[in-house]
Amino acid sequence: MPAHFRLTPLSLGLCTLLTAGFACAASTTLPMTSISAEAEADPDDPRVKEVSTATRTSTPARYVPQAIDTIKTANVLDYGVNDLGSALSGIPNVSSGSDTRFDSLRIRGFDASNDFYLDGIRDDSQYVRDLHNIERIEVLKGPAAVLYGRGSQGGIINRVSKLPEFGRRSSVEVQGGSQDLRSLYADLSADPAENISLRLNLGNEDRNSFRKGVSGNRQLFAPSMSWQLTPELNWLVQYEYSRYNRTPDRGIPGVNGRPADVGRDTTYSDHRDYIDDKSQSLRSKLSYELSDSWQLRHTLGVFKLDSDFENTYQTGYNATTGKVQRQRWQQDLKTRNIYNNSELEGRFDTFGLEHRLLTGLEFGSQRRDPILYNAATSGPGSQAVPAVDLYNPNPYQSHTGLMQVWSNNHTEVESRALYVQDQLRLNDQWQLLAGLRYDNFEVETTNRKNGLSDSRDSHSVSPRLGVVWTPLEHHSFYASWSKSFAPVGGGLIGITPNASGNDLSPELTRQKEVGVKSDWLDERLSTTLAVYELELYNRRTPDPQDRSITLLTGLQRSRGVELTASGKLVGNWYLRGGIGLQDAVVVKDNNGFEDKRVNNVAKRNGSLFITWKPELGWYAETGLTLVGDRYADSSNTVVLPGYGRWDALAGYRHKDWDVRAALNNIADREYYSSATSVFQIQPGDPRSLVVTGNYRF
Repeated sequence: MPAHFRLTPLSLGLCTLLTAGFACAASTTLPMTSISAEAEADPDDPRVKEVSTATRTSTPARYVPQAIDTIKTANVLDYGVNDLGSALSGIPNVSSGSDTRFDSLRIRGFDASNDFYLDGIRDDSQYVRDLHNIERIEVLKGPAAVLYGRGSQGGIINRVSKLPEFGRRSSVEVQGGSQDLRSLYADLSADPAENISLRLNLGNEDRNSFRKGVSGNRQLFAPSMSWQLTPELNWLVQYEYSRYNRTPDRGIPGVNGRPADVGRDTTYSDHRDYIDDKSQSLRSKLSYELSDSWQLRHTLGVFKLDSDFENTYQTGYNATTGKVQRQRWQQDLKTRNIYNNSELEGRFDTFGLEHRLLTGLEFGSQRRDPILYNAATSGPGSQAVPAVDLYNPNPYQSHTGLMQVWSNNHTEVESRALYVQDQLRLNDQWQLLAGLRYDNFEVETTNRKNGLSDSRDSHSVSPRLGVVWTPLEHHSFYASWSKSFAPVGGGLIGITPNASGNDLSPELTRQKEVGVKSDWLDERLSTTLAVYELELYNRRTPDPQDRSITLLTGLQRSRGVELTASGKLVGNWYLRGGIGLQDAVVVKDNNGFEDKRVNNVAKRNGSLFITWKPELGWYAETGLTLVGDRYADSSNTVVLPGYGRWDALAGYRHKDWDVRAALNNIADREYYSSATSVFQIQPGDPRSLVVTGNYRF
């Protein structure tokens, strides 16, 4: 069990039940294995034919009037990838802006750092997420406030966790490779009764880095239970404890418009630096079949994060001295989220029209308590953080002065929402999707340093309208229009008490999208072609005459095209990939950013992977990931060059075991994966080998 693991009464009860279940599983008569139609058809197919993120109902992806990309995590874990930024690097018009502290992505040119979800429950805390308990990642492109509320300007990222399955085999996986990668994970299943199925994912990973002095340790403990209480009532309970203790890595600075010409292993942090994230998530879902056509669902999600760090990172570069300026920060962050969601889903007919109606009521409560310290710059005991040499930084050149409290805030958020959605089938060719959501968002922040407190209350209505036309059996054309909102204090939750911008209306986002989704080769291969325009208006910008004043005069726009393809080509050959072209720019701004490209966003990106995988025996895969040039900053002063990365793997599969070896960045291409500022540019991984062994029983 992970170190410092705290058992609450709920988690203790669940763990006891799981332990008992695994203990008695050997003497239990198991029911027949239940295999989905998709898995029965071909478990190696990279497609997910039915998705839930876009509509909160299980809907064939072809009939969703909005682009949605799905990746099975097994396809990236094989390469030793265990973070969202790297896992989604080849998804069209999705780009990583990952910070060493937390996951960060841009979708269609817009920040999605607070638009993460776990099984449809908001998961917007600042930490790095583990993928070993995740079955797949669904990326919904474009505004999604009609079902998920505030934010979601460019889209949302929903992680779908692994669920208990009756008759499922257990497995143990060992992985090792370059940079001292070593991990051991187990995915255990048991069916202690004919109506109870249990699953437990747990493991540990240690990894160093090609970056000097950087390392990390991950721990995971994730039990789950599916209990068919009656033929109509099912109870799904999931718990996850994840810990990630690591060395912060803020990358390298930009010099003369490019990343500094230093060794790719060069780091500028202090030898004392660390980040320690400890997260816990408990989710309960009750599903009651009222009839063959109607279902009632209640979902409760509780999330807690305890994160602290010591972080010394670069803030500038002095060309005269050749020194890199730094600042030292410490933080103690605690967050707690509780979400209650009740939904009624049903089918009915009116005047020959088929309806699939979804209505929902959501209540959310969030608490955030960050205490942030930095190096004291004046007064007794103050000392500047030592600058270090650009080419030969000394990690022991440390700040030894006093630290001061920079901020100490307590924020509370209460949110309430009511939404309704109708998936309407007009006839064999036409389908209509219409939805509406009303949100009430209340935020209150108390500054514990000066005792000031302030609160704001926002209301918004978010609509969505989409139509799907299927004139040919295997080709569906669609068009959609959607809108979302971002209230003051609704991103990284919290406001500055008595600040001028607190009374501003929400930022608003609208998207127009058209496309076609097709099946080819006897429905073995699926493609999506999407064209969109996405605009953020009412954009908050500082007044150039008085930067303490915020104005709603900005406009940011993204226009683009996306093409994706996945499925089976012929025989044992599979394909997955896509390409995205986009122009993401600031259209209106008061501070000189007009016509500037959005930072960390390439005009072109994509990937293509080809897999040869018979049912048993040898198999292989190879793929290319391509990313165009990007800017590290909003002023467009430092360019991150475009790159192509070539990866491949080969393995042998037996009915009980599987051994494979993956080679990442075969050409050992030097590239830069992301940037959080001009002075914090993250180099990409060099060539590396990952060997994996899996045993099923």
